[in-house]
Amino acid sequence: MAESLNLESILLPGIEEKRPLIIAGPCSAETEEQVLSTAKDLANKGIKIFRAGIWKPRTKPGGFEGVGSEGLVWLKHVKEETGMYVSTEVANERHVFEALKYGVDLLWIGARTTANPFAVQEIADALKGVDIPILIKNPVNPDLELWIGAVERIYNAGLHRIGVIHRGFSSYDKKMYRNLPQWHIPIELRRRLPNLPIICDPSHIGGKRELIAPLSQQAMDLGFDGLIIESHCNPDCAWSDKNQQITPDVLNYILNMLVVRETTQTTESLSELRKQIDELDDQLLELLAKRMRVSREIGQYKKEHDMPVLQTARYDEILNKRINQAEDMEMDGEFMKVVLQAIHEESVRQQIKILND
Repeated sequence: MAESLNLESILLPGIEEKRPLIIAGPCSAETEEQVLSTAKDLANKGIKIFRAGIWKPRTKPGGFEGVGSEGLVWLKHVKEETGMYVSTEVANERHVFEALKYGVDLLWIGARTTANPFAVQEIADALKGVDIPILIKNPVNPDLELWIGAVERIYNAGLHRIGVIHRGFSSYDKKMYRNLPQWHIPIELRRRLPNLPIICDPSHIGGKRELIAPLSQQAMDLGFDGLIIESHCNPDCAWSDKNQQITPDVLNYILNMLVVRETTQTTESLSELRKQIDELDDQLLELLAKRMRVSREIGQYKKEHDMPVLQTARYDEILNKRINQAEDMEMDGEFMKVVLQAIHEESVRQQIKILND
């Protein structure tokens, strides 16, 4: 189903078709003054699409959950006074009806909502017969099929102006990022749905304003179509997510420093390097096949000596040792952890098969 989606452009009239499409504005609409001040500064910097959260899903109760429909009036004033398009997040049927009533031009579905098929279907049903661009954030958990499923639900409601937002994935083990980028997931999404626009949200991936520039550049290097960035007239006083918001001036500087490379050009030297990659991949597969053969031999030994498959102490020793080795070789430890976990899982599967034969 996903591969056959007949998608249309998410671009709004008057916006140039070039990378990156920029959507910017505060995490939350707080006051009319804050919204209009930020919008005017962004408009003066050439930003065409303004974003602001009206309803804010919070992890725990007691936090600022948005001003509600009152803020939609402020977004309407932004359109009237700056000529910008306006966008906001919706999480249920009422949000959709309210946003459309006040003329919101673009909607996005948040990560928590994408993770709930019932909520996505409710939004899809509310949008039937409406021609409006819809952006769908990845679910909080790294589940590509769930993400694609949300796209399909919106598409099946008759909306074909669909894009997605990569905002990273929640993890218990927090490191450098607020939400781990796990770039391989949007890359696989692009392979599966090559015509689906992908917008990067460096604000939510990084969680820190100093990470917005490098994450934005990485998104451009990976061929993403646009960026949605949180920008506030006074970030340090923001009512939500102040650490990941930047001023319009800083945003303008970051965008001017971006290097947007062509993605269609190739050279003989690149072809030669790709050939080397293919050969190395073949060698990796051969080595993995040999490793699995040894795993099966170990499984046979365990079967004959009535030993359990899982040897936790041995696994922990290998994991820690190989991660340290990988980091010494200038590879990311988290990357190596994921690789080793996948190899171990397959080794266990092979040994269990031996035990059950």
